[in-house]
Amino acid sequence: MERALRKTRVGRVVGDKMDKTVVVAVEMTISHPVYKRTVTQTKKFKAHDQENQCRIGDRVRIMETRPLSKDKRWRVIEIIDRAEVL
Repeated sequence: MERALRKTRVGRVVGDKMDKTVVVAVEMTISHPVYKRTVTQTKKFKAHDQENQCRIGDRVRIMETRPLSKDKRWRVIEIIDRAEVL
């Protein structure tokens, strides 16, 4: 039996205060239904970060998974690039 394709998204980490969980903001550009202008929408996902490696500002790829908690339905696959440390 083959598993269905899972959704993946690329976003920026905006919160890392929780243990093994990060908040990832994914920006999507859509066309406004009435005005036909390009609008940027931001959606936040809570994602599982097993090793607590992600920091605020990192770009990450997340993948859909089974429910891990009340809000967590995604997990971090890879860190695409790190945030600059000031």
